[in-house]
Amino acid sequence: MKSATRSAGSPFSTSDQARMTLPTGGLAKRSFDITAAALALILFSPIFLMIAALVKFSDNGPIFYGHRRIGHNGRTFKCLKFRTMAVNGDEVLRNYLKANPQAAEEWRATRKLKFDPRVTVVGTVLRKLSLDELPQLLNILRGEMSVVGPRPVVDEELNLYDSFAAFYLSTRPGLTGLWQISGRNDVSYDTRIAFDTQYVQNWSLIGDVAIIVKTIPAVCMARGSY
Repeated sequence: MKSATRSAGSPFSTSDQARMTLPTGGLAKRSFDITAAALALILFSPIFLMIAALVKFSDNGPIFYGHRRIGHNGRTFKCLKFRTMAVNGDEVLRNYLKANPQAAEEWRATRKLKFDPRVTVVGTVLRKLSLDELPQLLNILRGEMSVVGPRPVVDEELNLYDSFAAFYLSTRPGLTGLWQISGRNDVSYDTRIAFDTQYVQNWSLIGDVAIIVKTIPAVCMARGSY
């Protein structure tokens, strides 16, 4: 695939047209996002506080983890999560991949590991139930994410999108989306890109509501989550 980087002709270029593109869904989607995220924060505040305490007291590390991701029109932001990994996670991962070629190949293909040595005991439970992503409600209120959309990616992942990166960059990344209700990590990365493209091309507010409704059983059954 051709690299979707900041080069001439790339959808990740710095042209005035790219910078001025409004997110998919416009004001209607943004209004829905603000209302839904605010209500969810109020509803889940007891769970939010309980998880924060568990993460903090499990190993005395930081509660939140912010990872640099690519958002609408290529703007970067810190995607928030409850910390699920050891504080020295990057070092642990490097050593593990060096010692396990099969795991290294899995990481190159999907950017995920079914067995991730960095994940803490508390983190394993949070990831299984997708509760580690609750802080992204704050990203939604700040206008960096949407309730529904493509999952936020890092620079090197965007390269895998090739020409389809234009669809990803035309909307805000989402807390949930077609990928989450369709198998998550059990589907290939090319399929994930196809889901993102399909979502943008066929966006509707009713479609967003349908995805949110389908997210509930998908999370409860922990389909493809690790």
